[in-house]
Amino acid sequence: MKNLILVRHAKSSWEVPMHDKDRGLTCQGMKDAHLVSIHAKDFIPKTYIIWASSAKRATNTALIFAQNLAYPIESIVYKDDLYTFDEKKLEEIIKSCSNLFESIIVFGHNGAITNFVNKFGDDYIDNIPTSGFVSLKFDTDDWKKIKKGKIKKIIFPKDLR
Repeated sequence: MKNLILVRHAKSSWEVPMHDKDRGLTCQGMKDAHLVSIHAKDFIPKTYIIWASSAKRATNTALIFAQNLAYPIESIVYKDDLYTFDEKKLEEIIKSCSNLFESIIVFGHNGAITNFVNKFGDDYIDNIPTSGFVSLKFDTDDWKKIKKGKIKKIIFPKDLR
């Protein structure tokens, strides 16, 4: 079995003109990331790795989750190629994971995350919101062979407020 958790980065700020990759989180984004990560604790596998897009909003979201999950922040793997909005690229990256790892948590961006979940999940989701958490399980022992999986848990901030 392979377990994949996809988390869309928390709400980011558009108030200051800057490069997209450098945008940080809003106060609401930080609150939502804390809220979702605290509620997600019971749905996290025993062992896992964390991969995050190198965009500031994704790295900050990953750091909040790591803090609340007691995951060592120095073990987070930041990947420039996860700064993608394309589900095909996201699929390539996930399928490149070593089979030594049963579970991955990936912090990334939309539309890649929503489109990936709709391609590989067993239920349609119109839009995964910022700080949205979706856990998928695949009936394979090889990341390269993932096909249609089962959505095990969905946590959206609006459902917790």
